[in-house]
Amino acid sequence: MKRETRQTLRELAYYSSLGFSVALAIFIGVAIGLFVDRWLGTAPWGMFIFFALGIAAAAKNIMLAVKKSKNM
Repeated sequence: MKRETRQTLRELAYYSSLGFSVALAIFIGVAIGLFVDRWLGTAPWGMFIFFALGIAAAAKNIMLAVKKSKNM
């Protein structure tokens, strides 16, 4: 396989996994928030806070991907 083809496939795999990474970051944030709400009885505030943190983590993943694409 040509070097350029291999590089293109690596990039495709990386960007294909980005959507999964974003969804997983938000899901983990919500799951932790629900756990905290049940543990401390603070519903729905823990879920809202950790949902926002999950969105922030997802945004960070997107920004890292953009930064990586500019370096290529």
